[in-house]
Amino acid sequence: MKSNNRYLGAAIIAPFIIFVLLGGIFLKGFIFALSIMALWEFYKALKEKDFKPISFVGYILLIIYYILNNNFEMMMYILVVATFILLIYPVINLEYTFVDVALTLLGLIYAGILFSFVYLVNTKPSGNFLVWLIFIGSWLSDTAAYYSGKNFGKHKLSPKVSPKKTIEGSIGGLLGATIFSGIFGIVINKYINIMPVYHYFVIGLLCGVFGQFGDLVASSVKRYVGIKDYSNLIPGHGGILDRFDSIIFSATVIFYYLTFIIKI
Repeated sequence: MKSNNRYLGAAIIAPFIIFVLLGGIFLKGFIFALSIMALWEFYKALKEKDFKPISFVGYILLIIYYILNNNFEMMMYILVVATFILLIYPVINLEYTFVDVALTLLGLIYAGILFSFVYLVNTKPSGNFLVWLIFIGSWLSDTAAYYSGKNFGKHKLSPKVSPKKTIEGSIGGLLGATIFSGIFGIVINKYINIMPVYHYFVIGLLCGVFGQFGDLVASSVKRYVGIKDYSNLIPGHGGILDRFDSIIFSATVIFYYLTFIIKI
């Protein structure tokens, strides 16, 4: 039954590839939907520890962010005003504290805004090619890490955060992300010259590092609040944050690398 659930979960994830291929407004709408669900999962998880994130504010701010077409400058002004107002809220309503305010905004950035970098990479020049680096650098890293850890894993990576992860698995994931991203770059450069091939290897390396941190961050939150999965939205895989934890971090790293290093 568990195996069947994993196949069902994989079938549910498959349409994601279609939206990536379509790109544009279709991908933006899909990422927005995933962001809303991820934010709901994050806030729900926090309530397991009796935190009280002001959820409706997070949802409203996320909707505004997408209405603004992911305008960072304008969103920064809105976030400052929102923080200003939210800090006053616990004084008026003693049911909430400044910790709840902080977690409300953290959830917005982590589960909401960071998710949008998948779409933002797609909007860059040749983004319809570059967006695939996010998935190569995260999912293939996960796969390589799994098999490396299964066959060679002896030394625990971070036992208090994620007991099953090993150093050997982590190295395998790092190599997998770097090698496959580099191969992707070699193939792509035969058809379109976006950037020198070595950048693909560097991006893969960064995804291999920070994608694993994304996984550990999600595990750290779950361990702290005492849950196994964020939700059951994806049978056999858990929730949106369970399945896309490394993608969130990989997408962010790639967006910043392309913007400030490659300057596209």
